[in-house]
Amino acid sequence: MCATNIPSNERSLVIRLIAGDEDAFCELYAAYKNRLIYFAMRFLKSREYAEDIFQDTFTVIWESRRFINPDTSFSSYLYTIMRNRILNQLREQASEDRLKEQILSQAIDYSNETNNAIIANDLQRLVFQALEQLTSRQREIFEMSREKQMSHKEIAEALGISINTVQEHISSSLRSLRTYLEKHSITGTDLILLLICLNL
Repeated sequence: MCATNIPSNERSLVIRLIAGDEDAFCELYAAYKNRLIYFAMRFLKSREYAEDIFQDTFTVIWESRRFINPDTSFSSYLYTIMRNRILNQLREQASEDRLKEQILSQAIDYSNETNNAIIANDLQRLVFQALEQLTSRQREIFEMSREKQMSHKEIAEALGISINTVQEHISSSLRSLRTYLEKHSITGTDLILLLICLNL
């Protein structure tokens, strides 16, 4: 079982690490994991990114272990690697955001309305895909209710089924749609607004 606090025998662990001792690597990995991930999260605001950078840092530690100086601070060495990778990640995110904005700003007739239209089209595509997940009967009843604005009674009479069956199909369809949209990161305010616009 690896330790979770900085070990008092850190220098000896580093020497064993340099020699290729995997147990020593495991102890150092576990000892620094929480504090380094917390350190990265302060800047990246994402545990996923922070964990990726931590993993990358210890991959570097293992691959370059023969070049580690056991007489210098291992902690400072670790934090330096982490800091550099955090800065690289922040630069990549900033560059990606600038590139997206540049592409959109150079598009013909680009405006806030254009941006909103792009988002609306994406949402409409997701809704279409979500509807495709329904059974043929669910989709038929759902479209009669939402698109043709037919009442439950009118649908029941048109299809020769009970009103209760119509209600069950619509409820089941709504659950399926919500689940599908949430799986595709349409949550919170975006999901609420979309469901309102679709009368869901």
